[in-house]
Amino acid sequence: MGKNVLRNLKLTENNHNVMIYQNLWKQWSSCGKIIFRKSKSLQQSHFISQATGMGRFKVYVTHPNVPQSAIQLLQESCDVTVWQQECPVKRAELMTQIKGKDALFCLLTDKIDKDVLDSAGPDLKVIGTMSVGYDHIDVHEVKKRGIKIGYTPDVLTDAVADLTVALLLATSRRLFESHNEILKGQWGPWSPLWMCGPALKGSTIGMVGYGRIGRATARRLVAFGVGRTHYWGRSDHGDPDNIGAKFCPELTNLLAESDFVVVTCALTTDTHEMFDEKAFAVMKPSAVFINTSRGGVVKQDALIKALETKQIWAAGLDVTTPEPLSPDHPLLSLRNCVVIPHIGSATTQARTEMAMLTARNILAALNGEPLPAEIK
Repeated sequence: MGKNVLRNLKLTENNHNVMIYQNLWKQWSSCGKIIFRKSKSLQQSHFISQATGMGRFKVYVTHPNVPQSAIQLLQESCDVTVWQQECPVKRAELMTQIKGKDALFCLLTDKIDKDVLDSAGPDLKVIGTMSVGYDHIDVHEVKKRGIKIGYTPDVLTDAVADLTVALLLATSRRLFESHNEILKGQWGPWSPLWMCGPALKGSTIGMVGYGRIGRATARRLVAFGVGRTHYWGRSDHGDPDNIGAKFCPELTNLLAESDFVVVTCALTTDTHEMFDEKAFAVMKPSAVFINTSRGGVVKQDALIKALETKQIWAAGLDVTTPEPLSPDHPLLSLRNCVVIPHIGSATTQARTEMAMLTARNILAALNGEPLPAEIK
């Protein structure tokens, strides 16, 4: 019984054909899920069966720690193979396991390029990435082969925006540094200027990237009484949230005027290592630099130098290059740098929604339907 067991079978809504359908249901209900679709005409219906065994779609999932609700959704109509080690799938293993699969459920840690696609062969129909970023996928190569790509915008926006504000506060108010002082026994008598940092009230916020996450972050910062918000990006969005945000066409001007530089842009060929020696040189010595986008937008050696020489006041990073960092990495030894391990979307709700959307993207593509969130 193959994938096309009942494909294109048309049954008109009369007693005779209903009886035929009932017989077919008895025959095949134990070996597949029958999906009923009404045609535009009320006089006919289409029944499509996806049988088990050789006929079921095959999906490979590259991490075992995916919310089970998404795996269970896929298992209803697909044979699902899951990488079982608590680490990103080894490249050689990925290239072996993807052979003959109809769909790939991947993460941002999985590099999907020509070699992987060649290993997959002609059966691969869709790649669902459980991320909003997709710089780990060779989109051109994928599209050239007619393979669809699903991703997860929107569902993680609030979680990342919340984390961005939290990271900004942890950096500017020196929360990690203060905690470490307690652990080292350095909590002495109250002192007027001990552990002081810059305030948000009345400050100038420079958003680099003003998409969903950038806008959500800017909205949250309004509650802290910031003085001005301006942003730089590919285009002038105006002030869609009525918070007084203004487009700044020159990145250099934004960097020079901002007290807090908050990076939420996508990693592209244009933004790769855009924060280099020149960018940090024009920032204020009191500036706080926050990055929750991708580590690749920063030339990391330049950032380390800017922090060591006090060219900027501090940095808060949720993303780095590489990931993870080794414990002896220079960034981790700097008192004026807060590093957290890429947890921007790490709420239970957001990760579950991301996984479910990835599963729905995969199932939609396999069923020949529009993807809920597709990279065009």
